Amino acid sequence: IKTLKTFYGFLFNYKRKFIFFIFALLFTTVLGSITPYVSKLLIDAVPSLDYPLLLKLICLLVGVRLVANLLGAFSDYLGDKVLLPASKDARVKVFKKIQDLDFAFHVNKSTGKLISIFKRGDGAFFNLFGSIHRDILHVLINLVVSLFFLGRITPIISILMLFTFLVNLFVGWRLIRLNIEKRRVFNKSEDRISGIITDNLLNYETVKFFAQEEKEEKRLKEEFKEWLDRFWQYANSFRLIDIAAGTLSNLGILGILWVVIQRLQLGLIGIGDLVMVISFTSSFYYGFFNLIWQVRNIAKHYTDLESYFSVLNKEILVKDPEQPTNLKSVKGKIDFDNVGFSYKDGKQDVLKKMDLCIEPGQSVAFVGYSGVGKTTIMKLLLRFYDVTEGKILIDGIDIRKLTKKQLRSFIGIVPQNPILFNNTIRFNLTYGNPSVTKEEINRAIRIANLHDFIDSLPARCETKVGERGIKLSGGQKQRLAIARMILANPKIIIFDEATSSLDSESESLIQESLWEVAENRTTLIIAHRFSTIAGADKIVVIEKGNIVEMGSHEKLIEKKGVYHHLWKLQTKK
Repeated sequence: IKTLKTFYGFLFNYKRKFIFFIFALLFTTVLGSITPYVSKLLIDAVPSLDYPLLLKLICLLVGVRLVANLLGAFSDYLGDKVLLPASKDARVKVFKKIQDLDFAFHVNKSTGKLISIFKRGDGAFFNLFGSIHRDILHVLINLVVSLFFLGRITPIISILMLFTFLVNLFVGWRLIRLNIEKRRVFNKSEDRISGIITDNLLNYETVKFFAQEEKEEKRLKEEFKEWLDRFWQYANSFRLIDIAAGTLSNLGILGILWVVIQRLQLGLIGIGDLVMVISFTSSFYYGFFNLIWQVRNIAKHYTDLESYFSVLNKEILVKDPEQPTNLKSVKGKIDFDNVGFSYKDGKQDVLKKMDLCIEPGQSVAFVGYSGVGKTTIMKLLLRFYDVTEGKILIDGIDIRKLTKKQLRSFIGIVPQNPILFNNTIRFNLTYGNPSVTKEEINRAIRIANLHDFIDSLPARCETKVGERGIKLSGGQKQRLAIARMILANPKIIIFDEATSSLDSESESLIQESLWEVAENRTTLIIAHRFSTIAGADKIVVIEKGNIVEMGSHEKLIEKKGVYHHLWKLQTKK
């Protein structure tokens, strides 16, 4: 019910058009359903040899069919005027919800599964619309019309038809429920297949590096064993529906025709009545059997749509405030006030009661062994997660009082492993600020030491970088990410291992420029290369979720504590 409610919610956004479509569909179906009665009138009139009357009835029969056909095309047009925009709205809303979902969701998601759900769900939206509003309505209206005209011959025929319909419906529904369950199980197996294929396509380099093509093929074949078993269970549930619906429908037709033949023998009805009964029953049971077939598809489409819309039900954990504080700009002061954090269903006490004040324009580096919480600090500042204790403030305002979009507009980040869009260099450079000028782009390119590389390309900034930036080296991607951050012009900068993929010469070339960009901006740095952080105003040493040392490079070296030990390991001094 919830899935249908969501489905019709999108359709009712175009309520007036939808109602017009339903009325046109009803009128068309009723008109098309009365042709057996017109045929009866024609046959009854044949013995009289009243040719003018016969001509009128032939014209009436052809006219009814012609008008029903034209109106059918018109109702389909009206249906598409509702379906196309509603389908677009659904796809955009699901896409937006995926965009809005938390960092934790995207860390744990299967891209292959999501693509599979999107593909099936969009197709199910179209197919369910047609199945419900054309197939189901057609059969129900045809049933009502048939019962009306057949009841005029004898109520027994209408009772038999209705009884057969209800028994078929009951048995069909029980079997369809089984079919739906088998479909759900099969979909999960299908999603795992899709996940393996997508995972392989995304990581093809690793497969090639280790020459593990056979292993990947074997992994896929192993998963197909369960897939095949689930498929047969699903497919065989269809066979049960076929047998049950076919048997019950034919028994119903047999009972109705037996009653009609009896009345024909008694002279209570004529040949026209017999033809009308055969036409109505044949038309109805053909439509009904087709409906049973469609209901199987409806069950499949419903299951697919259920998975599609289930994304909309996922809870956003890091929420925007109902009444956010509006900041036009920030100075860049950052306070970590008694901050504690544990991952939900993951590592606990990643940070413990952390207190740290970073003044506007100050540069602060975070160091420590891997896994001590350095990157987590940055994720909390960006509100990828919310702190479990304490609060983080920018210019004295709790960041939870700002919308995520506004908060992140003040912060620029150069991540350790930049991911680029499969688009041009220009598109990726200007992604955070599309309105930048050509001069600003050229300046950012020079600062990031990208100018020689871009000048060597035939299409320069219009060169496509490939999926996830695969056509660029690690250093080129990182320099492009640095230029992208510069063009976003944030007040707070985060460098998360920003020079880790650069060779020593490139690192040396851009370090001076980076500090130039960082001037008068609050700068947070995570780096294992101590040459990158030695010039920071303040170095914060993290160990087991706690700040254990803090000060300038020179003071921490003199202290001969954790930082001094890390420095010695790297410089071997």
